[in-house]
Amino acid sequence: MNRHLVPLFISTLTFASLSNAAEDNKRSSSTIVLDENGVKNLRIETTEVEETDFESTIFSLGRIQAIPNNVGAVSSRISGRIVELKVAPGDVVQKGDVVVSVESRQPGDPPPVIPLTAPLSGLVTRVELRLGDPIEPDRPVLEITDLSEVYAVARVPEHQAGLMKPGTIAHIKVAALPDEKFDGELLRFGTSADKQSGTLDAIFRLPNTGGKLRADMRAQFSIVMSKREGIVAVPRAALQGEGGNRFVYVKDFDLANAFVKTPVTVGEINDRFVEILTGLLPADEVVTRGAYSLSFAGASSVSLKEALDAAHGHEHAADGGELTPEKKAEMVAAKNGAASGSVGSGKGGSPIWMYVSGVLFVLLLISLLTKKRGPVEDESVPTKSHDKEVA
Repeated sequence: MNRHLVPLFISTLTFASLSNAAEDNKRSSSTIVLDENGVKNLRIETTEVEETDFESTIFSLGRIQAIPNNVGAVSSRISGRIVELKVAPGDVVQKGDVVVSVESRQPGDPPPVIPLTAPLSGLVTRVELRLGDPIEPDRPVLEITDLSEVYAVARVPEHQAGLMKPGTIAHIKVAALPDEKFDGELLRFGTSADKQSGTLDAIFRLPNTGGKLRADMRAQFSIVMSKREGIVAVPRAALQGEGGNRFVYVKDFDLANAFVKTPVTVGEINDRFVEILTGLLPADEVVTRGAYSLSFAGASSVSLKEALDAAHGHEHAADGGELTPEKKAEMVAAKNGAASGSVGSGKGGSPIWMYVSGVLFVLLLISLLTKKRGPVEDESVPTKSHDKEVA
């Protein structure tokens, strides 16, 4: 081999060794390995990364309101007093059910009793009178509200309201029902803007399946302004970190119960998903539930070395890298109690420093040999030339 290529060859091997060692150390520091109990205790759940339709949304606050045309009153056509009251606030009634009985003031023995029925199906939202109270035709007895559909009214800044059209969809969350999600469709805007806040009421029609929504409940709106297709995204719960230090935990493809801290670059964030620009590929499995807890897991209950040994059926280095002859020699030297100044003694030594020291020693030998041989070759040339001149 050309003597000038030897240092280059040695340096290349050294760089490769150092790179592999760095990668092994990086994997070891970024991988958290749990046992089965650890996974259960942290309630780890994962989801597969996939390309999806990503929605660009704006955030707004508002409240739930009853639809005015779905509110009815029960009243009497005659004067009298209430002798039977069959409902209370919160009761559900059907159209035609008898809800109140009124004793007429007309003479009779006994006086005639007139039943009052519900004008619509719904929830009894208000009762104005008590049993035995006098009643007049101009005074309602109770109120019934049909809540099968409601209005969700969002207070939207004027400049954003101008970008919305009827039919716009909003994802709505209600503070009283944190586990429920509702989708509403924009019907129209309010008749005037609020002068102080500079907002306009955006009125969404919202199905109330199950009747859980009530008037005046506080609501949060994520109003969909646009949609893009084929975007790599993950649930918001998977994203950890702040600012430029964003990361997710990816389930290791090789090891059971192992999760790799993976830096990512994010794009837009909406109420449900985070757009991932770099760092993940479709089919990666990211941790959603339990991701925050993993950040504080600290030293894992199972080391990366132990997990790799069990998975591959052979021994690995402490940092999780493949056990090369050099690393194996280090381990043997450490077990046998190497000399205090050796790399394996633990007094300031490391695998990387061992590689660097070895390379420097080899380069020093090559340099000495090269300098020793060089002058001999150079002196031979002028000697021959001098002989010719003498002849």
